[in-house]
Amino acid sequence: MASEEYTDRELMVSAAAAEIDNGDTAFVGMRLPLIAFQVAVSTHAPDSVAVYESGVVRDAPADGFIHTMCDLPNLNRAVSTTGMIDIMSRLQRGDVDVGFLGGAEVDRYGNLNTTRVRAGDREVRLPGSGGACDIACMADRTVLLMPHEPRRFVEEVNYVTSPGHASDGSGRENHPAPGGGPSALVTSKATFGFHDGELYLRSTHPGVDADDVLADFPWDVNTASDVGEGTVTTTSKPTGEELELIRTFDPDGFWT
Repeated sequence: MASEEYTDRELMVSAAAAEIDNGDTAFVGMRLPLIAFQVAVSTHAPDSVAVYESGVVRDAPADGFIHTMCDLPNLNRAVSTTGMIDIMSRLQRGDVDVGFLGGAEVDRYGNLNTTRVRAGDREVRLPGSGGACDIACMADRTVLLMPHEPRRFVEEVNYVTSPGHASDGSGRENHPAPGGGPSALVTSKATFGFHDGELYLRSTHPGVDADDVLADFPWDVNTASDVGEGTVTTTSKPTGEELELIRTFDPDGFWT
């Protein structure tokens, strides 16, 4: 059952959770992915496992709300609480199926910038990479999440903090990074895929017009029909079960 009453971020959580396949090992970052994994493991992906940069490994939802991956409810009854070296070693071994990343800017090939941006005549420093570059380089695939704001979409990012695909249409074939690269971008208006390494519009969220989405980009973004992936669809609304779970895991709407 779908509900008409949901926020943009709740829809993003639902769409992000759908990117986790049953049996996946998911490298879970901060903010919305904290909730998305818990929704996925509670619904369609019961055999998925989450790993967190701090060293936590979980195969079930946390037993309370978590602001960060290190909060006690995320440590309680975890599969293991190790350290960063263990989790990064999993990445190096190729044991991570999907990683979740955000950024200040993304370009047409899925490169992410979280290092510095221009704001008028001045440069603004951002937090930088953390473990994001490692995830972008070595996960089998990555899912990108960010608010849908025109300033975030650029033909070429000001700084490549986390690499996406090669710009020659080969995806990751001619790329030094061993992982598979971005497979999806989820925004507050639409979801996108990558074809031959380049971004394309896959679905628009309910009530959002495709032309309005495409107008926010400084280049002509391909659509699903342009790349032989069918037609642009409508993103599925969160089901009643998903909304109940999201609001259980985030009862005060801190993240959503």
